[in-house]
Amino acid sequence: SFFALLQKNVLNRHAWDTREQLRTAIVTWTERTYHRRRRQERLGRLTPIEFETIMTTPATQAA
Repeated sequence: SFFALLQKNVLNRHAWDTREQLRTAIVTWTERTYHRRRRQERLGRLTPIEFETIMTTPATQAA
């Protein structure tokens, strides 16, 4: 589940001095790792990276 992954990858890895540091770490992990690797129903069960790779045309990649 999401909260188990959050605890394993963020909460248990570091002792946070302030709530702001913890908040930043949670947001960063969620945006950089969790959402980019998790398969999205609205993208046809692809990860955002897979979807972007498929949808990027060769001309766009060359630019």
